[in-house]
Amino acid sequence: MSKIAIIGAGYTGMAAAWDLRRAGHEVTIYESADYVGGLASGFKEPGWDWSVEKFYHHWFASDKHMLGLIEELGLSHKVRFPRPYTVVYHKGKFYPLDSVLQAILFPGLGWGVDKLRFGLVGLYLRLTTDWKTLERFTVDEWMRKWVGERVYQLMWEPLVIGKFGEKYYKQVNMAWMWARLHARTTRLGTFEGGFQAFADQFAARLQADGVKIKLSTPVTHIRRNTSNGLLELTTAEGIETAEKALVTLSPGAAAKMVPSLPKDYLEGLLRLKSMGAVVMVLALRHQLSQEGYYWYNIPKSAGFPFLAVVEHTNFVPPEHFGGDHIVYIGDYLEPEHEHFRLTQDELFEKFAPSLKRFNPHFERDWVKKVWLFRTAYAQPVPLVNHSRNIPSIQTPIEGLYFASMSQVYPWDRGTNFAVEIGRRAARIMMGR
Repeated sequence: MSKIAIIGAGYTGMAAAWDLRRAGHEVTIYESADYVGGLASGFKEPGWDWSVEKFYHHWFASDKHMLGLIEELGLSHKVRFPRPYTVVYHKGKFYPLDSVLQAILFPGLGWGVDKLRFGLVGLYLRLTTDWKTLERFTVDEWMRKWVGERVYQLMWEPLVIGKFGEKYYKQVNMAWMWARLHARTTRLGTFEGGFQAFADQFAARLQADGVKIKLSTPVTHIRRNTSNGLLELTTAEGIETAEKALVTLSPGAAAKMVPSLPKDYLEGLLRLKSMGAVVMVLALRHQLSQEGYYWYNIPKSAGFPFLAVVEHTNFVPPEHFGGDHIVYIGDYLEPEHEHFRLTQDELFEKFAPSLKRFNPHFERDWVKKVWLFRTAYAQPVPLVNHSRNIPSIQTPIEGLYFASMSQVYPWDRGTNFAVEIGRRAARIMMGR
């Protein structure tokens, strides 16, 4: 059996470790942070029974990889599937749009051909599996052709601009949109205690089964020793060796960690584009949404300084958070955007006035506490024919493997596909 190192204790790394350890391999996970969970990690205040994710997360009822793993761990009884409401903005108001009936009643589409085209295209994308044909076209050109200019500009263009910004939205391929509509459900799930509770319980199970998890232990460099064939990992504790290693970080971080990768593979990693994320979390004394809405999708053209407002406690009851009402304010942005440089106080001053547009009674003294989280790697950008650009999991360096959310394409990033690619990487590492 092999001695295997995994870089990163997110869901990808832990899912790979689960399968590798059960096959009898000696597995060590190295994590630079002092916690497990990666981008799905959370935090907890005194008086809270549940943690709050730093970057808002939920599961879909169709997330078979995530829910299947949870079942294997014997934790399915801790999964919750509430039925929150998602709304879209139209002419100064928000309308629910997460059911067939609500789509029919949505006033923005009228009652003529536009609504019919919207429905038929949505049905086609739910049923077809031919995403490889769709990836030859951009969302912009395909949607304009098949749903028409008006429907595209009203319904889909704001979503793509919000996700990818002015720089990339006309370059994103249609397979990305297909994956969102094809696989997602209106039922949304979470874990009893929050995602951090699940990550902690998963990590504890791995450790009980013999996996070593080294927190606060960043790996800065990996090289292959040609004399003995082992991989050498540089850590603050010194050089550690492994017969095989799996890197589960961003493409840029992987390139920096293993500069000895062959030029073609290295350049392929660096060519991959991604958007960052800025998320502010507020603990409020009162409910923000008077209607009890969970997720507000907001077009950039509406003049809000953010993309989405998510009232977490309209999904998970505020009783789990000591009565606090938890609200996320989020946006996908290029890492060069000023929101990555502004202080927490400066960003709050920029965001706060817009909260009155959700509830005219909102006042600054509703805010009990504010947290700010930022990451430069949050949303991969899939360009036309993106499947040709995905790096292979098995790198050209013998024994070295790479798995990230940039490779789950055509599916969108998320914990479900983090688990899928982690387990796929484990199978490849075992020669299956």
